[in-house]
Amino acid sequence: MGEFDLIARWFTRPARPGGGVALGVGDDCALLQPAAGMQLAVSSDMLVEGRHFFADVYPAHLGHKALAVNLSDLAACGAEPLAFTLALALPRIDEVWLEGFARGLLELAEDSGCQLVGGDTTQGPLNICITVFGQAPAGQALLRSGARAGDDLWVSGRPGQARLALDALRGQIAAGEQLLTLLRQRLERPMPRLALGQRLRGIASSAIDVSDGLLGDLAHILRASGVGACVQADIATDLLADCARLALGKAHFDRLLLMRCALAGGDDYELLFTAPATQRAAVQQAGADSSTHVTRIGRIEAEAGLRLVDASGQAVAGRFASFDHFG
Repeated sequence: MGEFDLIARWFTRPARPGGGVALGVGDDCALLQPAAGMQLAVSSDMLVEGRHFFADVYPAHLGHKALAVNLSDLAACGAEPLAFTLALALPRIDEVWLEGFARGLLELAEDSGCQLVGGDTTQGPLNICITVFGQAPAGQALLRSGARAGDDLWVSGRPGQARLALDALRGQIAAGEQLLTLLRQRLERPMPRLALGQRLRGIASSAIDVSDGLLGDLAHILRASGVGACVQADIATDLLADCARLALGKAHFDRLLLMRCALAGGDDYELLFTAPATQRAAVQQAGADSSTHVTRIGRIEAEAGLRLVDASGQAVAGRFASFDHFG
């Protein structure tokens, strides 16, 4: 089987009319046509075996995640998906692996209304690079640079579950097989918060997705906006506590472990965002409308820097470093 047979068999699907795609797979370039009054949102992410995923990951889960991490960037921008390209390096042609990978990838693509419109394949160490294209109304995209002093700080979901799963898979904590399977879903099959991101347009003042760790990603917002923040560490940790009780199978657990997972774990692909205090009801409604749990975990301050406090307002000691590819 050659390269073009591989593409035709697993990655070519009939083009759907409309949806922002004028021309898909099969030519030198795809042609996209955003709706009138919309701006293109573009993002790329690469997944490398041994760095981003285990060699024994289910191929369908890997296909799902490869697209999900890119769609999460669109969610953080408040954009709706249009299309994506796939650049794939494979050590060899493995039909069973390709069938599972393509199935996971294209099922999420179909569910998200995001068409595969091109890319490249080559032989080499397993490497997956996706570029995703979306659209948002001109001037309404959510950015990292809009946070203002006095804004509330919010997060979706329960950050830390993916890191809890990673620690369990590495044997660093003990978790039952059934519960580990549930946790592993959060690590290997994250669900991008597309509906929430779109509903936050005109409500949130800034946003980012939690990929490298909550505090590390928050630092990007603070830097871009020229502000500081106070984060209530206990609230963020409590979001993970019930899950941890189930996963670890005991009533008492290592609080510091949960804090590290929740604040610096990464790979959650939840949305971290800010909004004026006057928008609290609107934020809650956006969460309800998108069936997404949202929690207020702090506030934005004029003074630069990041301050962690406990339930009584006392400073929390410790360093919670997020993931860094070169750190």
